[in-house]
Amino acid sequence: MKAVVCTRYGPPEVLQIRDLADPVPRGSDVVIRIRATAVTPSDCFIRSGIPASPLPARAMLRLFVGFTKPRRAIPGAVLAGEIETAGKNVTRFRAGDRVWAFTLMRMSCCAERIRLAEKTRLLALAPSNLSHDEAAAIPYAGLLAGHFLAKADIRKGDRVLVYGASGANGTTAVQLAKGLGAHVTAVCSTANLDLVRSLGADEVIDYAREESPGSRRFDVVFDAAGRKKTSALKEACRKALTIGGRVVSVDDGLTWPRRDDIERLKVLVESGRLKPVIDRRYPLEQIADAHRYVELGHKKGNVIVTIGG
Repeated sequence: MKAVVCTRYGPPEVLQIRDLADPVPRGSDVVIRIRATAVTPSDCFIRSGIPASPLPARAMLRLFVGFTKPRRAIPGAVLAGEIETAGKNVTRFRAGDRVWAFTLMRMSCCAERIRLAEKTRLLALAPSNLSHDEAAAIPYAGLLAGHFLAKADIRKGDRVLVYGASGANGTTAVQLAKGLGAHVTAVCSTANLDLVRSLGADEVIDYAREESPGSRRFDVVFDAAGRKKTSALKEACRKALTIGGRVVSVDDGLTWPRRDDIERLKVLVESGRLKPVIDRRYPLEQIADAHRYVELGHKKGNVIVTIGG
């Protein structure tokens, strides 16, 4: 099988395409033919060796990802595809089932095939109304944004601001917050105002033209861009809270989603309450180009890598 291999930290050029042996399922394993994956800021962060972090934080993070090189040579934590073969003890899946998964720190999704245990927590049947490309655009931001919005305890009628509303986390957060009955104000650039409106945003703030939310006040401010992206407008929005208002960020610690969480995403997608947003698609052979584009920090929604036919 063809796979992306990263044997050292560095720029996108460290990513190589290699031919590896096909995985073989054991009794309780499945082998998945991967059709699409997503390149996320987390993928770029890990591949680069986490250079922007202070030394103590970098050392702590490398405990998880590898000190001198990536612990998992094949990057990518999201997949969409179908079950190719199943071990004799597998009961949840059968050959031909369309599935999606978030493999967390196991990574290994930038390849034509992957072997996973049937009991893998975030492996599930994919939504029936999405293509493989579309399905790969949902789990990363869906699980991440969903986790932190749940922490914010959004209630019907809450006024929610989503800062960084046009990225993967932001486009997802706008839809999830609207689904919870919130009045959503989205912050993004001029080029993306129509996009976030189409996802349900009630109001928009153009960060290229405004430095303050004005008289608006919010019950929840969700920072979908992360703490590294700061601006006068972001700080002004963080201060525009109602009494008892909450600020949550995608950088507020690690998340450990449960199987129920990915099943819940499937229900939201199949009911039309959560739609994928895809900016660009790249073939596996152009994985380095996909990483370069994501690192620019201006993508709309998701960047998808297609694998095979």
